[in-house]
Amino acid sequence: MRYAKTKALLAGALLVSLAACGGGGGGSTVKVDVNKDAKFPSGSTMAKLQDAGKIKIGVKIDQPGIGFKDAGSDVPEGFDIEMGRIVAAGMGLSDDQIEWVTTISDNREPFLQKGTVDIVIASYSITDERRQIVGQAGPYYVTGQQLLVAADDDSIKGPDDLDGKKVCSVTGSTSIETVEKEYGANPAGFDSYSECVTQLQNGNVDAVTTDGAILLGYAAQDPDNLKVVGDPFSEERYGVGYKKGDTEFCQYITDTIQKAMDDGKWADAFKATLGKSGVDTPEPPKMDPCE
Repeated sequence: MRYAKTKALLAGALLVSLAACGGGGGGSTVKVDVNKDAKFPSGSTMAKLQDAGKIKIGVKIDQPGIGFKDAGSDVPEGFDIEMGRIVAAGMGLSDDQIEWVTTISDNREPFLQKGTVDIVIASYSITDERRQIVGQAGPYYVTGQQLLVAADDDSIKGPDDLDGKKVCSVTGSTSIETVEKEYGANPAGFDSYSECVTQLQNGNVDAVTTDGAILLGYAAQDPDNLKVVGDPFSEERYGVGYKKGDTEFCQYITDTIQKAMDDGKWADAFKATLGKSGVDTPEPPKMDPCE
């Protein structure tokens, strides 16, 4: 997926992200095929989850279009949520057998290591450093890092204007590391992107940075006061986190998502979340092999 195409697609798609992913009573209208006849090797993670009749999935709940839950919802919505439903359904687990666990960027690795969750699908960028600690299957989606600033701020047009600027992102994210190390920004870390947006609205930081898909959703909520600037300046490859070393589980996740890409379920998920505005659905990315 090329950045220019991604930006054009998501700019329109996320202008309606509140209606698409942030309102109503939660849940999904996307049909997934729950494979009640699925058989797995004894002792495998898939067999254990199937036997338990439950899977715990770590997700974000403050990212419109990706993973979002408002005060009136019982279940989060977004593209990550749909990927979680697809992975669960392949093991014969229906929606009511999924426990959605609220996850922030800084606790994704500990949650996987401690078994707090079985998988993490939370705008979880694949990196070599993370793959030293946990497993990451994917990518199931590709986006790029951008900047959110005040609508009347013309001093920041891209990352080269960040030297000495106070820039907010979530603690532990790759985004905050990039702007500090590569562009000289003064980092301000918070637990969630919504907190960063509030800091920007209150004038306490100069910009917020993360994936463009997420930022466009926030700009849509307050278009008179917020805007996204500049072209994407990184490649963020979203992956599904799992406990390191479980190659068999990685292969199951990869095969299940690849099947969804091939049979149209991935496209259905995109259209129902990021693509709610009716824009063309992009081609799915190529998945990495499991090692």
